[in-house]
Amino acid sequence: MSRALQQADALFDLGRHEQAAALAAGHLADHPDDADALVLLARCRHRLGDDQQALTSVEHALRFAPGSVSGWLVRTHVLLALKKDKQAEESARRAVEIAPQYWATHYTLGSVLDRSGRRKHKRAARESARRAVALAPEESDAYVLLGLTAHHTRDYHDAQQAYETALRLNPENNTAHNNLALLHLRRQWRRPGSWTRAAEGFIQAAALDLDDRHARHNLEKMAWASLTGSRWVAFAGAVTVALGSARLRAGATGTDALVTCLVCAAVLVGGWGGWLRWQTRRVPPHLRRPLLLVSRRSRPIFGIALAIALLVVHSALALVLWRSGVFALGALPLVFFVLAMSVAGHTALQQQAPKS
Repeated sequence: MSRALQQADALFDLGRHEQAAALAAGHLADHPDDADALVLLARCRHRLGDDQQALTSVEHALRFAPGSVSGWLVRTHVLLALKKDKQAEESARRAVEIAPQYWATHYTLGSVLDRSGRRKHKRAARESARRAVALAPEESDAYVLLGLTAHHTRDYHDAQQAYETALRLNPENNTAHNNLALLHLRRQWRRPGSWTRAAEGFIQAAALDLDDRHARHNLEKMAWASLTGSRWVAFAGAVTVALGSARLRAGATGTDALVTCLVCAAVLVGGWGGWLRWQTRRVPPHLRRPLLLVSRRSRPIFGIALAIALLVVHSALALVLWRSGVFALGALPLVFFVLAMSVAGHTALQQQAPKS
């Protein structure tokens, strides 16, 4: 390998893909049949988002070196990016044929098959992941794929074991942190502390890879779901105050009026006090700042928070201004506003979800 190509390879590893591509292209001007340089150029163009040019480069490389394992693997990833899954599968299988004892070929084939919605492919993906683990038991990414294929076939016990093994091999594997957190989140209502462990996993994954949006999106969904859950407390308070103020307007006096006011106040204060206490115990101090930062930048969270806050303020004022029947009727539009913001927020978060 020439010095220029070595420098280009080093620049690629540093994430300086444009400079690496320029060096590779310069080398190819003098050596147009250098398959290694063409594959490196294809990798650079793929990272820069120019997948069509990347495909042209790697296929040019494979014409000069049809036995290039790296060429077939790069071609597979480029075809996946172009949503040509069938061709990507064929390319991955060709890589396995050339290098059946190389773990990365089985890993790549398993990744391609796992994307398929077909049950047969899901099982085959898991077998490829097992083969990759058998060939490279020290590679954390192989265990991540094994966990992912088990996860997708609903074998959650094996999935957790695989993710935990990946993290023992590489504690900085952000994908393993994120996927293990998803498992914990799934069990949040059955196992105490699972919600907290899920949040910790997403925060750790986001901190390890600032360019990976998956963990931050999952953390945003957790914050949104927690806040959205409080709408039931707001609804209970609104209904209680509406019934109480109606009773007062109907002529309740003396002890009856006092008890009505106390019950309404108790529902408002007790409901929100209980919810805040639960959230305080659920979210340890070290998780509050990351969740707050995610929430501040999220429009769906801001929207549902505003709607719930308006309903809470209205309930408190309706208890004080109980004589105003018109004011009391304002609760119904606010309830519908909260429901509308819940649906809109859920839809927005789904649309903002990063692609796998």
